Amino acid sequence: MAEAGRKRKQQAGGATYSAPALEKGFDVIELLATVPAGLTVRDIAERLGRSISEIFRMIIVMEQRRWLSKDPESDRYRVTYKMLDLAYRATPAQELASVAAPILGTLAHRAEQSCHLVVRHEAKALVLLRQESPGQIGLSARLGTVVDLVASCSGHILLAFSEPEQLDAVLACAPMPAQTDEAALRSLLAQVRARGYETMQSARVAGVRDMSYPVFGFDGSVVAALTIPFVTFIDGSQTIDFDRAREMLAIAARDISIGLGYAAT
Repeated sequence: MAEAGRKRKQQAGGATYSAPALEKGFDVIELLATVPAGLTVRDIAERLGRSISEIFRMIIVMEQRRWLSKDPESDRYRVTYKMLDLAYRATPAQELASVAAPILGTLAHRAEQSCHLVVRHEAKALVLLRQESPGQIGLSARLGTVVDLVASCSGHILLAFSEPEQLDAVLACAPMPAQTDEAALRSLLAQVRARGYETMQSARVAGVRDMSYPVFGFDGSVVAALTIPFVTFIDGSQTIDFDRAREMLAIAARDISIGLGYAAT
């Protein structure tokens, strides 16, 4: 990973400006973003192929600036929510989150299920917003969780409602699971688009069936996928079944879209 910054610079082509300290800082943040449990300074240095002295002061400064937080017991560093806060304020995500938050709260309460909002970033997708189930049982996704575009319910929505050129670009660089045929995937996505939503068994958790609807921006482009990881109760306490929850999800996705200026037909 020590060569990560140099490789990115070479791949970018054109200008070859170098800012070693800045690149090391980005390397630290990108590494820690993949390890939710955090890493010690020694662990970070080893994984980046650098000496502790190269990164120690940088990590301390990032902690002082609240980009990183340190667990006093384990000495492990983690990325803070400052990154997410800046992303909200610097991108359209802020408007999306502010419009969607109260609607997700209502949806979770009425459907008695957790729900979350997923947005696409290049060839990946991320959980931008979540609302936990108000009951004792529910499955919620951690904020910032990376979602597989090709294998997930949310990913199918984001791909199915993308413009053709965007879909081509994503499929050209997105990791393709083993035994996944691109032609079959495109056919599946066409079916999802025609149907208007997607439902499938969770790719991560047994016994959970995901459902997802698209959220559109004012220009009609898909900006997010609104998803419920539907959990079936076995104690007889469930009052909202799968089909009813899906109807509620459809209404919530429509309401968020309208809140963003989309002219629903």
